[in-house]
Amino acid sequence: MYHVYVLQSLKNGRRYVGFTSQDVQSRLKQHHSGTNRWTKQNGPFRLLRIESFPDSRTARARERFLKSGHGREFLNQTFPSAL
Repeated sequence: MYHVYVLQSLKNGRRYVGFTSQDVQSRLKQHHSGTNRWTKQNGPFRLLRIESFPDSRTARARERFLKSGHGREFLNQTFPSAL
């Protein structure tokens, strides 16, 4: 399975959209440990959403959508409060 996930920074309310084939909780631990520069500067995070897909192509397409203008609008409507 492939997963697209949305994190929200508890520090500043910004969102992070990611893609993984790993267990999402394991990936979240990696983000909290600061393995990525952006997540190191903006953590800690709370997990807002997980979507699972049977193939990487569909998951990548969903990740791209959530990072687009329409995708950000969708996330703003789904999660209206900053924190």
